[in-house]
Amino acid sequence: MLQEVFEKIRKQYNDSLPFVAYRKPNDTTLHYISQQNDVIYKATDFTESGFVFSPFNLERDTVLIPFNNVIEVPIHTNDLPEIKASEQFIDDTNGQKHIDLVTNAIEEIKKGKCKKIVLSRCQHINNETHPLTLFQSLLKLYPTAFVYLWYHPKVGCWLAATPEQFLNIRGRVAKTMSLAGTQLYSENIDWQEKEKEEQQLVTDFIIATAKPLVSSIEVSNVQTVKAGNLAHLKTDLTLKLSQETDLKNLILSLHPTPAVCGLPKTLAKNFILENENYDRSYYTGFLGELNKDTGRKKNSRNVENGAYRLTSKTSDLYVNLRCMQLTDKAVTLYVGGGITASSNPISEFEETVRKAQTMLKAIKTEKI
Repeated sequence: MLQEVFEKIRKQYNDSLPFVAYRKPNDTTLHYISQQNDVIYKATDFTESGFVFSPFNLERDTVLIPFNNVIEVPIHTNDLPEIKASEQFIDDTNGQKHIDLVTNAIEEIKKGKCKKIVLSRCQHINNETHPLTLFQSLLKLYPTAFVYLWYHPKVGCWLAATPEQFLNIRGRVAKTMSLAGTQLYSENIDWQEKEKEEQQLVTDFIIATAKPLVSSIEVSNVQTVKAGNLAHLKTDLTLKLSQETDLKNLILSLHPTPAVCGLPKTLAKNFILENENYDRSYYTGFLGELNKDTGRKKNSRNVENGAYRLTSKTSDLYVNLRCMQLTDKAVTLYVGGGITASSNPISEFEETVRKAQTMLKAIKTEKI
């Protein structure tokens, strides 16, 4: 059955029809949602139901693939084609340009206008590998990530193996995470103050922003988590939503978080839009299941005064990191990192090189 779904994905892409295929972290189910037309459906108030694909800048459209044609099949690592690594790509593209950008951001932060700015860059690589092959490689390489292949002929083709959840909502309980700080993974990691500060800024922002929307917040201890060949600092947060809170309000309050934008949010976002000199598009946006029907009966007490029907719907959204965009002849990789007053521009560029390896490892593989 899994191979039949892979063939459906291949045909859907070759026929230029929209679809998304994905596997959740540490899960054994492949989800496939398809459209039989090329209409661009949109999520405007986040009461819609389907798989959403949202940009970094929410002034642009959030695209939705409705839950009309859904297939779910078991998937295990052993079911996937064997791959072997080929020569690794050496990334030195736009190095000085990114170093100069980081230097400018540090100067801006030292003026006291911002505490943190998340800066990114893109890298173009000639590549003609079919998206399905790259998707299978990501599924094989990164079982603990949210791995997806998303395509709409009028929007584009994207893949990722992202380590970061944006929001998971069950009933009136929302779970999110503060994920920041990056090092190469090892058994004994020594986190520096810059990395601890960067991650704590994200945690503090989520707590302060969520307080008016919730009745309680639970915050876990900081832990080190592995994502591919990298390690990050992570704090889990559980939010009990108030009756007046709807999903759109929650999303607009939190997105983009300091993990992908900076602090204060508006000033950092403006710096990014004015200085990165390229279009992030859907990189550092969010994506995933929106208002998936669980089959439970709606509780009318929870929809009084226009309150949102969270009791019968679930949403499972992820931040679009470790991602790439495909065209017929090339792949565009997107990578970035958080900048604070104590950042080192050369080290920040080297961090983006390490992050790029997540995607490069899939690109630079071949089927045996």
